[in-house]
Amino acid sequence: MAAQAEGRIDEERRASRPRVVLINPNTNRSTTSRMVQIAQEAAGELSDGPGGLAIEGATVSSGVPLITNEPALNAAADAVLELGMSLMPDAAGVIVSAFGDPGLDALRRRLSIPVAGIAESSFREAAEGARRFAVVTTTPDLKAAITARVIGEGFGAQFAGVWLTPGDPARLMAQEEALLEALLRGIEDAVRQDAVEAVIIGGGPLAAAARVLAPKSPVPLIEPIPAAVRRMAQMIRARS
Repeated sequence: MAAQAEGRIDEERRASRPRVVLINPNTNRSTTSRMVQIAQEAAGELSDGPGGLAIEGATVSSGVPLITNEPALNAAADAVLELGMSLMPDAAGVIVSAFGDPGLDALRRRLSIPVAGIAESSFREAAEGARRFAVVTTTPDLKAAITARVIGEGFGAQFAGVWLTPGDPARLMAQEEALLEALLRGIEDAVRQDAVEAVIIGGGPLAAAARVLAPKSPVPLIEPIPAAVRRMAQMIRARS
């Protein structure tokens, strides 16, 4: 009987948690699953108790498996908007989980619920305490878009720039050890060359790598997905 009662309590707690949908603007569903797992772990670390938010994943139906350039980023914005609009009836919030925040601004104009992007959320955390920060990522063709996003969010004065891993992004992403080595080298280069005080790993699909590298980084490493989960929790609390 006690076990049954505990089970009912757990179900009631899950049902009472705000439902937040994490949208993957890339079409790779396995990437969505990995990102949702990391978001759920971050939700479990919130100050309002384990699982303060109920995180679910949604994957856009059109686009590319891995966004690596501005045309794909722009196309993803339309797909994100279409998917996000369909989530309105029973979602408490939406997280756009691609670095570059495709569709974020359009969703905010159309939805009455909180919408957070992993890029903007990571900029906010990296810039706390007036820290100088850098972005390390795998996509050279998105460097200009990332820089524009940082400046647009008002953090240009603290931004040291984008450090890039060498080689083809998709090929590097398929080699876990090589990816981790390349990203760590980028982190160390940013710290050595520009004395940055925080580093962001720029990319939703890089979330698992960011989690592995966090304890190895010589400066605080900002993980964009957990940053967005924390920002979403703040936004929902502010509304309630």
